[in-house]
Amino acid sequence: MLRIRLRMPKGEVVEFIHQDLLHDALVAGLAAAGATSDQLVGPLAEPWTFASLGWTKKERRLAHTLVVSTSSERLAGALRQLRPEDVRYARALTGEMVDFSASSKTEEMDAIPPGGGVLGTLLLSPLLISRRGVKPKQWESDLNAVDLSAAVNHVLSRQAGCETRLSIQADSLFLRANPDHAVLVKLKGRPKQRSSFVIGMSAPLVLSGNEEDLRLAWYAGIGEKTHNGFGCLGLAEKGVGR
Repeated sequence: MLRIRLRMPKGEVVEFIHQDLLHDALVAGLAAAGATSDQLVGPLAEPWTFASLGWTKKERRLAHTLVVSTSSERLAGALRQLRPEDVRYARALTGEMVDFSASSKTEEMDAIPPGGGVLGTLLLSPLLISRRGVKPKQWESDLNAVDLSAAVNHVLSRQAGCETRLSIQADSLFLRANPDHAVLVKLKGRPKQRSSFVIGMSAPLVLSGNEEDLRLAWYAGIGEKTHNGFGCLGLAEKGVGR
């Protein structure tokens, strides 16, 4: 299990519009560090997630930091060997390029309390939960309407190969003050066509459970499409940080 941060030099940012560009850059970097394609993408991929930290300017997103996390020991080996100069990707169709060559790499300390307990978190990247039994797929946009514990444990249990029993609650004061906490994230785009997108949710969350389950959620991310940069957690007491 491992989490790292790639930090751009002060005053420098990486600009992009479509989030899948970051995914492709990280896949390229991790593959160069020894990870296989089966470990990174597809239905049998190892658990991993990421989040970009920064801000939005009109349609463009500007990232000064990239957080990358995995609960897989096999992927952790590649993540330790990851070189910032390999985390880059260019797409001619949309005229976009991301390049983290100038970034510095640091490992994060483990944040899970010994023996488990309660963990106050925020979402560094939006949480995706699809509506059960609805086709075509639709995304939940209101945490008040979701059984958050059931939805998150459903995915984590599949990853763990055994039942996880986390209790997860959104901060009720935040939800009252921010009833519209849905986040639209653009994914792939093509010239003269509308970008595909997903609807995520963002709010402070309180997780409680045993140490093993908390550690899985922290390193693997929670919810759906974690490999695409969703459901990455941070510590509420530290804020988003850099």
